[in-house]
Amino acid sequence: MPAVLTAMPSVASGEMRLVRRALAREGDGFRTIIKTYNQRLYRIARGVVRNDSEAEDIVQEAYVRAFAHLDAFRGDSSLATWLSRIVINEALGRLRKRRRTVSMPENPQAEIIRFPLNPSDDPERTMAQRQILQLVERATDRLPDVYRTVFVARVIEGLSIEETADLLGVRPQTVKTRLHRARALVRKALDDQIGPVLLDAFPFAGRRCERLTSAVMRRLGLES
Repeated sequence: MPAVLTAMPSVASGEMRLVRRALAREGDGFRTIIKTYNQRLYRIARGVVRNDSEAEDIVQEAYVRAFAHLDAFRGDSSLATWLSRIVINEALGRLRKRRRTVSMPENPQAEIIRFPLNPSDDPERTMAQRQILQLVERATDRLPDVYRTVFVARVIEGLSIEETADLLGVRPQTVKTRLHRARALVRKALDDQIGPVLLDAFPFAGRRCERLTSAVMRRLGLES
């Protein structure tokens, strides 16, 4: 066991156990780490590169690098932050490489945020939810990189100001400034497009309309 893990006071005991198990080459230790942090790391990578398949590749590569250097994990930050920083570095590196070769697509397909859609809901409501979701995704995707990474970490992943600053290697005040600008840009993008969508945001058609109509008809004695 590497001496570096003898004292990790700032890391939760559960994370300490996971790291030790992974260092001992226990398969379940690796699997638990991956399943625990997959969604967070994918969203962060996706927020940087704006491409689903590339985000998956980035997370995979980040895991490989992290596990190869797991003995360097000193517990100065949480395991989640440590892994997220590796993902950020990998994603930004790919972004820089991509820009040297090809231009960024104008409107890449986005899958950053997923609202829980109940399949039993009316189709009209589900469609309206998806329309709003797509607007938010597009607005997020169109943010400049420096604002998008803060927006994804702070708003979508729910990290604190301090956690976001630690993750990105900037001052908390910088996070606040960038987040304020990112929210303003997203708000403006939504203001420009949300009007037509809101007409369908609270639909009362399909089964909902039929259900109410039948109930009224029954109360009027016009339907059994």
